[in-house]
Amino acid sequence: MHNEMPDVQQSADTRRIAIDKVGVKNVLYPIVVQDKNKSSQHTIAKVNMYVELPHQFKGTHMSRFLEILNRYRDEEVTLDDMEPLLREMRSRLGSDCAHMELSFPYFIEKAAPASGAKGLMSYECRFIATLRQEKDFILEVSVPVTSLCPCSREISAYGAHNQRSCVTVAVRTSEMLWIEDLIALIEACGSAPVYSLLKREDEKVVTEQAYENPMFVEDIVRSVTLRLQELDGMEWFRVECENFESIHNHSAYASLESKGKTCG
Repeated sequence: MHNEMPDVQQSADTRRIAIDKVGVKNVLYPIVVQDKNKSSQHTIAKVNMYVELPHQFKGTHMSRFLEILNRYRDEEVTLDDMEPLLREMRSRLGSDCAHMELSFPYFIEKAAPASGAKGLMSYECRFIATLRQEKDFILEVSVPVTSLCPCSREISAYGAHNQRSCVTVAVRTSEMLWIEDLIALIEACGSAPVYSLLKREDEKVVTEQAYENPMFVEDIVRSVTLRLQELDGMEWFRVECENFESIHNHSAYASLESKGKTCG
């Protein structure tokens, strides 16, 4: 018979320093996400799983994170579905707090404004879930939009410089908020939306729409903020916008965070 193997991770540590997050990061894993129009959508996520490490333990059991993840591989990823997984993380790893982040591309079919030509747009999304005494869930999406400079349009004899912008919004809400609806809200706040497929007649529409709707980076952040404030159940949000300038060798940036409770 083999002697029982020592549990080095659970051996005592005398330095009395607790660690906020210990776990595994950037695990590529297939997940199923709720889709407003098609019930569910299969995608690939980068998964981060952490627990708090009490000061008295030398380390945690990294393999257990993957064992737990494998047990829930066929479940849809929603707040309710993530809670049992987080509870198991707390229990099996002997911690008071479990934390999980999933970053993944989400695809939406989008029709061009004039021709109606359809193409798939991908959006970077993130779920951030924490379980301590209470559960906490944040939805984050990054959405490309077109922005046209109001100053350039005002001072130029013809034309105006425009650029692609990235608007990243994180929300905490007590009401169900579909990824599709949050993306649509954000796209409505730029000078014009971005599309994967445009014919010539569509390019004309999008170009003219942007020219008629100039936006500074500050305008986009404020417009998104006003729309978020109108949503039922909104508890907290953060809005960031980065304009990848077309005539400068730098980006323009603005951000705003609401005064509600923060994660942690």
